[in-house]
Amino acid sequence: MSTEPALMTLTEVARAIAMKQVSSHEVTRALLHRIAQWQPHLNAFMSIESEAALKAADAADAELAKGKVRGPLHGVPLAHKDMYYDAGHVATCGSVIRRDFVPTTTSTALQRLKDAGQIRLGTLHLAEFAYGPTGHNAHYGPVRNPWNVAHITGGSSSGSGSSVAARLTYAALGSDTGGSIRMPAHFCGVTGLKTTWSRVSRAGAMPLSQSLDTVGPLARTAEDCALLLALMAGPDPEDSTASHEPLSDYVGATKGSLKGLKIGVPASFYVDDLDSEVARVLDETIAVLKREGADIVKAELPDQRQLSSASQLVLAAEAAAFHKRWMIERPQDYGSQVLMRLQNGLAVPAITYLEAMRWRGPALAAHNAATAGVDAIIAPASPVPAPSIEESDVGGGPNAPALLQRLTLFTRPVNFLGLPSLTVPSGFTKSGLPIGMQLIGRSFDEATLLTIGAAFQRVTDYHDRVPKLPS
Repeated sequence: MSTEPALMTLTEVARAIAMKQVSSHEVTRALLHRIAQWQPHLNAFMSIESEAALKAADAADAELAKGKVRGPLHGVPLAHKDMYYDAGHVATCGSVIRRDFVPTTTSTALQRLKDAGQIRLGTLHLAEFAYGPTGHNAHYGPVRNPWNVAHITGGSSSGSGSSVAARLTYAALGSDTGGSIRMPAHFCGVTGLKTTWSRVSRAGAMPLSQSLDTVGPLARTAEDCALLLALMAGPDPEDSTASHEPLSDYVGATKGSLKGLKIGVPASFYVDDLDSEVARVLDETIAVLKREGADIVKAELPDQRQLSSASQLVLAAEAAAFHKRWMIERPQDYGSQVLMRLQNGLAVPAITYLEAMRWRGPALAAHNAATAGVDAIIAPASPVPAPSIEESDVGGGPNAPALLQRLTLFTRPVNFLGLPSLTVPSGFTKSGLPIGMQLIGRSFDEATLLTIGAAFQRVTDYHDRVPKLPS
């Protein structure tokens, strides 16, 4: 455990504040100091609210001195993706169209963290309207990877991944519709939990695709993700789709062993055409899991390319439906890439969309049948490490479109099926870029994924490594 406040995990700093080993003011000031150093290099924050955060920290310290504890996050400063509405605060959604949008309600997920005692540090950058896999934003500039600022963070939760990796916030809410939590976790070397569809309320979170959107955290450890999930999960009268499925002891699950767990390695697709260093890290990760007691078996999965294509089709149609009025009235206010993606959605026939949606149930049933004998599937979060900002941007050359498609190849099937997936830092390339592996679980079985992720992190240190401030 680090004694430097900014380098503690969420779990550690929450405990240290509760035990009065460090004050909320000290912790908040430590993060604000790092933010001042790193923000010019990363562009990870959309807004930094230093004065308000310190004032809130002082109030939290005063309450604690009187014996009042709001909850498990009392006095812990956090920043989140700027698409979670917070009444009275601007939520840009990474766009020009909502540059001055001030919501009158607060996102349920965010409110539950506030009720638990978190302090607002500011808001985090994201791809425009959360619709982009890289971290580029035509209006506010790209977010940069703290391990190498010439490289992407992954999107759309770009600021969340970058800021957690650089230790500017202990954790951050992201959203995952096609990989937008798991890609930043993989590219930035942090832990990211894509929850089961409907596990966490989406009320007050900017919508992109009603059938695919999920709310989840990016943090430094599986234990931290478990803490946040435990606070956010559950039914919500403001979101009729939020599940009433019973909750698990997510934090307790992180203390479990791998012995007796069966982890499947896909026989194809997720292991095909991998970058050599991603393939190496996959093999090394499997070896660690086996050494720690997991039973590693081959898994024959249904056609994942069909799932990926169906996921893209559903996303395109539903995103276009949400943005139709603005596309007609304000097309000039979109970045060119995002506008093109949205316009493509207008061309999806209703019959094709409905066929994809009808296939979703049978596809999940087929997946469940194929994985009935395993507790989780392990696979790379992406076939490649983080590409450069230049090669993945508009004008990045003839290979740029294919590169963008490849980035999300391994994440979209999970979204279509609505399954949970946990990405954990699993290694580094020779040039120092992080590589993450995703664990794909059964519906509403985040607990098993958190058990595996935490057990892996107890015997590895990839999640503990901290990028160096660029000179």
